[in-house]
Amino acid sequence: MQDTAASTAAGIAPAVSSLVRPEPTAAYSVETVLWVRRWTDRLFSFAVTRPDSFRFRSGEFVMVGLPPAPGEKKPVLRAYSIASPHFAEELEFLSIVVEDGPLTSRLQHIQPGDPLLLSRKPTGTLVLDALKPGRRLFLIGTGTGLAPWLSVARDPEAYERFERVIITHTVRNVADLAYRDLLEAEILHDELIGEQARAQLTYYPTVTREPFRHAGRITERVQSGACFTDLGLERARFHPGEDRIMLCGSMAMIKEFAALLEAQGLVEGSNAEPGDFVLERAFVG
Repeated sequence: MQDTAASTAAGIAPAVSSLVRPEPTAAYSVETVLWVRRWTDRLFSFAVTRPDSFRFRSGEFVMVGLPPAPGEKKPVLRAYSIASPHFAEELEFLSIVVEDGPLTSRLQHIQPGDPLLLSRKPTGTLVLDALKPGRRLFLIGTGTGLAPWLSVARDPEAYERFERVIITHTVRNVADLAYRDLLEAEILHDELIGEQARAQLTYYPTVTREPFRHAGRITERVQSGACFTDLGLERARFHPGEDRIMLCGSMAMIKEFAALLEAQGLVEGSNAEPGDFVLERAFVG
């Protein structure tokens, strides 16, 4: 999936790698970048090699970083949701570029062959085990909060546990709808889950700053009932006995949506005590 043309179109000049491959430690392994895809000048995906001993549940996150830059003593690592399912041979990630960000200002220039640091212990609550049984699974994401849903939606277990899987992805501009082709078409022909996806998966993108068939913030579309109407559900709120929800994205969205769910009678879950909805508190200040 390396996309050199997309990189050029996005205006990001390829950088010559000056990264020195460090030795692994007890805290992290040293992996190799396999491919990079630039969606826009501020949004990109990449994949790295997967250690043989690395195990995770679809939806978990891990710490990712780069070797220290010249003059730095310690590497900078940040939490990234794994976008590939738990059985994938490579580990895939989705990232934004934060201006002057300690990690992403450098990470945006990675090339295939570069070293990347990967913590040895994935974790997280955006996993199926943290939810009670239900009929419908809503995966609510904004921006790069789509990443864990790419993992969960490509896992056959999601379709075994739920009758319907609904991915919502809210972004500012249409160009920010990363993986749109995958979720609208490619996943429907996947050798492993294509048949289940065709029968059970719904992709529901919304755009806030450009004309689009579903315009506005996902919280607004849920509160107005438009989301449920669009999805063919004859009601204007979530059903505590049937709907299960996962939340990932901006802190403002997560807090607002969690309050909305609690007001509708849904209870937050965790790995220790499954509930009606879950969110990733590691990403909520």
